[in-house]
Amino acid sequence: MPANKNALIRYKTIDNCLRNRYRRWTLDDLVDACSDALYEMEGIRKGVSVRTVQGDIQMMRSDKLGYNAPIEVYEHKYYRYSNPDYSITNMPMSQNDYEVMQEAVNMLRQLENFEHFSEMSDVIGRLQDKLAISGKNRRPIIHFDSVPLLKGLKLLNPLYNYIARRQTVKIIYQSFAAKEPNEFILCPYLLKEFRNRWFVFGSRAKDLVLYNLPLDRIISIEPVDVPFRDNPDFDPEHFFDDVIGVSKNIRNTPRRIRFWANEEQSKYIKTKPIHSSQKIIRENPEDGSHIFEIDVVINFEMYSVFMSYGPGIKIIHPRNVVSHMRDKLRAAADLYNEENSID
Repeated sequence: MPANKNALIRYKTIDNCLRNRYRRWTLDDLVDACSDALYEMEGIRKGVSVRTVQGDIQMMRSDKLGYNAPIEVYEHKYYRYSNPDYSITNMPMSQNDYEVMQEAVNMLRQLENFEHFSEMSDVIGRLQDKLAISGKNRRPIIHFDSVPLLKGLKLLNPLYNYIARRQTVKIIYQSFAAKEPNEFILCPYLLKEFRNRWFVFGSRAKDLVLYNLPLDRIISIEPVDVPFRDNPDFDPEHFFDDVIGVSKNIRNTPRRIRFWANEEQSKYIKTKPIHSSQKIIRENPEDGSHIFEIDVVINFEMYSVFMSYGPGIKIIHPRNVVSHMRDKLRAAADLYNEENSID
């Protein structure tokens, strides 16, 4: 049962009192100490009741929070720890605690490219050393995809800080198709990762046109003295609700995509939906195939996902998506024709 903030303050206060062996603590003394602590830390003027502190003591004695505190009453009125070295802050961790902490540390390591989190690096390192010793050097059981040499990662930290400070920036950017770099005066709003590639979303300062720039194509970034402007049409919490990947303009609207999948691919698609809007429209019990629908913005990433399923998927609707997939698959098949073989 999780403890709320006020309860944790009381537990810590009682713990501090009982660790002080130079004073005798009655129940009323503990009540007064808890009341003072809540007033100082939370501004709560209403005093703590005797019944509340009695319940706290029972909770600390129990295993519900893992404390098992050795609180005893002596001389029929005073409270203390029977073990003078005990404290709820020195509790040994269970094996499950170690495992959970280890995986949490591994997840935090994924943020090491952000200087904002670099202050945690020493703490994380010490935690890893402790966990390696206490956990008997258990091998990691969770692995995240990463591309350590991916170009543009060094820009994550400055962009993060510019976004946090609402700082307009000048970006020198060169797409794969451009022969020369372009300059953008951008109000950056959001950093987004997709398939181990990072993108910055922001609006051009002069007209609020939204841009999505991959970091690996950015040559340089520097702050500029141009007022930062919010784009009222860009909601970072919901902007990607109807999109696969990152390619979307503000005015894009989702389309209903209907597709057929064979038995093998249907099993994967049912357990790992292509998009959160996915619905099963029909199931064919004869061959195990299914027809699905999703409501998404049509973009490059959507086509890439469908192409990855090869012959296991066929787009049924709309016609323009069917035509695009047909043309791409024909072009791909042509590459394997003997007369068009590449040596």
